[in-house]
Amino acid sequence: MSQAWSPESWRSKPIQQQPHYPDAAHLANVEQTLAGYPPLVFAGEARELRRQFSEVTQGRAFLLQGGDCAESFAEFSAAKIRDTFKVLLQMAIVMTFAAGCPVVKVGRMAGQFAKPRSANDETIDGVTLPAYRGDIVNGIGFDEKSRVPDPERLLQAYHQSTASLNLLRAFAQGGFADLHQVHQWNLDFIANSALAEKYSHLADRIDETLAFMRACGMDTSPQLRETSFFTAHEALLLNYEQAFVRKDSLTGGNYACSAHMLWIGDRTRQLDGAHVEFLRGVRNPIGVKVGPSMDPDELIRLIDILNPDNDPGRLNLIVRMGADKVEAHMPRLVRKVQSEGKQVLWSSDPMHGNTIKASSGYKTRDFAQILAEVKQFFAVHQAEGSYAGGIHIEMTGQNVTECIGGARPITEDGLSDRYHTHCDPRMNADQSLELAFLIAETLKQVRR
Repeated sequence: MSQAWSPESWRSKPIQQQPHYPDAAHLANVEQTLAGYPPLVFAGEARELRRQFSEVTQGRAFLLQGGDCAESFAEFSAAKIRDTFKVLLQMAIVMTFAAGCPVVKVGRMAGQFAKPRSANDETIDGVTLPAYRGDIVNGIGFDEKSRVPDPERLLQAYHQSTASLNLLRAFAQGGFADLHQVHQWNLDFIANSALAEKYSHLADRIDETLAFMRACGMDTSPQLRETSFFTAHEALLLNYEQAFVRKDSLTGGNYACSAHMLWIGDRTRQLDGAHVEFLRGVRNPIGVKVGPSMDPDELIRLIDILNPDNDPGRLNLIVRMGADKVEAHMPRLVRKVQSEGKQVLWSSDPMHGNTIKASSGYKTRDFAQILAEVKQFFAVHQAEGSYAGGIHIEMTGQNVTECIGGARPITEDGLSDRYHTHCDPRMNADQSLELAFLIAETLKQVRR
């Protein structure tokens, strides 16, 4: 791509997965309003995440990325943000302490509102309406008024993201993430599970370590009392993303300041498309979802467009195959990237390729299939001599029943008990913690 890039150059490219707004003038006014608002994150923060991505790519850290499938306006609360943050802290401490590996924490939070859809319309009982594309676009209610894309929702998404980021920063830097509080991160509804006992034992060991450090006068490090936490979302609505492009006063580079990291979905990664065009020009660390339809040569062309300098901190390839497709499709992609000398961060999304419909009609995911894909992801990298660098999951701190299976198994009949997702099924805290222990054991073996 030799043509000049600008924040609006994506508008001349073909684009997928966009809503149709009936009032173009209203949309333009909202875009202008957003462009005048303060950025949600800062260029220096994005640069720091890019530095940490480089550590992961080079095998010195691990990426944990998790959060809601799609954030909602109706379920926005401090308790919900806190509990998801708690689970991510728990997962990170399990991996860090058990595997001796620094963990980079990135939340699918404070901006993950838009969702791609397999069809533009939805039909129920003979009535056809535009598909629900996330609260940033339209409403989930199945009526004509709710499904009309409304530009005002872009403003509401910004304000909710601002509040979420403010709280997340307070949690990360204000004492909540203090390692001396590691026992308090546990959630009440998993307190009596076998995993809670396993986590409590690990927390006891951390307490003993901290007590020893305190006795030696080494208990004053700020790393023990606060943590770094970053945000990310899919860059789907490019008019929203363009409004937050800022030129960094220190480096002169353009940054997308709606989140620290943005990614391109498997449905919008066309080489000549608008989404690739937009993200090639911003200096944030970025991601690309890699599904089973990806061709190895196409992947190399995509890498060359998005990371022409072959910077190890720039590009995260998020593999989402499905447990039954990993062995058939992933090795040749890893092999090709290795042979071309491309420096990328490989992470596994074991959620999106394993979505099924239960006999009860609920969309769900089988936790056994999620685990199977993660295990195969690690196995492929071990066989190819590359580094399995991260995990990308949809999860929540709520006590939901959306994914079947787990240590305290959720059955198909039990899905209706607490099925709250607005879009795709999420793992609950119990299932997320179980996954963290599995990854920790695997990392421990890999890093010996």
